[in-house]
Amino acid sequence: MESNASTIEKLAEKAETYAKTTFELYKYSVVDKSADIFSKLAARLVITLIILMFFLMATIGLALWAGELLGKEYYGFFAIAAGYLVLALLLYVFRKHFIKKPVSNFIIGCTLKED
Repeated sequence: MESNASTIEKLAEKAETYAKTTFELYKYSVVDKSADIFSKLAARLVITLIILMFFLMATIGLALWAGELLGKEYYGFFAIAAGYLVLALLLYVFRKHFIKKPVSNFIIGCTLKED
């Protein structure tokens, strides 16, 4: 009877060790996936900021050039602002298609990707 009790205790200890190890493995897996997602998002954010700076400078140049063509420099800024307003309205109307879906697919793809 003593050997059965000792065997059950050993089995319980091994089950406990297995459960702890499995929990640690899942915890590290979540940390790895989170780090992967956040590092990819950070890289995209940096690239996006650089592209935005390019577009800002290009927009100022385009506004000055358009203002020169229209006769007064501030007319060019109004024209470019109107173009951005139209672009913003289009993005608002199609936000699910152009923003929500790609971001969701990116996050889901990073989460489910197996290395």
